[in-house]
Amino acid sequence: MVGERNVLGGLLLACGYAPLTGYRRDGCCSFDRHDPGLHLVCARLTREFLDFSRGRGNDLSTPRPELRFKGLAPGDRWCLCAARWLEALEAGVAPPVVLAATHEAVLQIVPLEVLKRHAA
Repeated sequence: MVGERNVLGGLLLACGYAPLTGYRRDGCCSFDRHDPGLHLVCARLTREFLDFSRGRGNDLSTPRPELRFKGLAPGDRWCLCAARWLEALEAGVAPPVVLAATHEAVLQIVPLEVLKRHAA
């Protein structure tokens, strides 16, 4: 995260520690070249998005103790895959984005104006 920038051009802020998010589970939506999903969008989750994600085969709500995953709830902040956030946007269920904690690389996929319209 050191030196990484957010979509507003400032330093990338943490997305969330409870639950602990990020591809590296360090609380930040940092870029990692090993992350094929680009978990770079910091979002405040909604029930509509969680239901949408479950319908797409990624159940984020159900606890998975074997993976030390407690499950997510509306209001939690979570680093989402940029493509999944865009897919949710197109379906009308995109969760609000925390701009200061969303990695600048997202701008290659989603224009800043769109992110600002969906800011938390």
